[in-house]
Amino acid sequence: MEKRKSEWFEWIKALLIAFALIFVVRTFFFAPIVVDGPSMMPTLHDGDQMIINKIIYDINEPERFDIVVFHASDKKDFIKRVIGVPGDHVAVKNDVLFINGKKVKEPFLSRMKQGENTYTDDFKLEDIPGGYKKIPEGYVLVLGDNRGNSTDSRILGLISMDQIVGKASLIYWPFDRLQIMNY
Repeated sequence: MEKRKSEWFEWIKALLIAFALIFVVRTFFFAPIVVDGPSMMPTLHDGDQMIINKIIYDINEPERFDIVVFHASDKKDFIKRVIGVPGDHVAVKNDVLFINGKKVKEPFLSRMKQGENTYTDDFKLEDIPGGYKKIPEGYVLVLGDNRGNSTDSRILGLISMDQIVGKASLIYWPFDRLQIMNY
C-alpha cells in the first residue's frame, strides 16, 4: 500500500513539473501562433501554424527581413517583415526598395511579382504616420510580403520594440510546409 502511494506521488510530481516547465517555456521563451490572412503570402499562408521565439529580442535587435509578431492592438497581433531598422530611411519607387538611397533586393517577393503590374505602391518614410526622416531608436518599419493586401507600417506607422512579441522561427503545420524560417 505504501509503495502504491509513493508511485502515485511520483507520477503527480512528474506531471506538475512538466506542466510548470511548459508554462515557463510558453510564457517566456516560445509561443505558438496561427497566421490569419494572406498579408504574408507567399512566404506564409493563411492557417500556417508557427512557433515564435519570444526571447530573441531581449538579446539582439531585430534585423532587416526578420519576420516578427507584434501587438497591433490590445486584442490583435500581426505578423510582418522588418524592412527598416533604426537609422534607416526607407522608400519604394517603381517596385524597388531603397534603404538610405541604395537599392535593396527582396528575394522573398520574386514569386509574387508577375507581369507589369505594380506590386508595391510608391511611398517614402515621410509619407507614413509620424512623418519621420529616419527611423528612430526603438522602432522598426514593417511590411507584409503581400503588399497589395497588408495592413502594415504604411497604415499603422512605425512599430515600437515594446510592441514586438517575438520572431517567427518555425512553421510546424501543415506538415508539408515544415520549415525553419531563414528570412
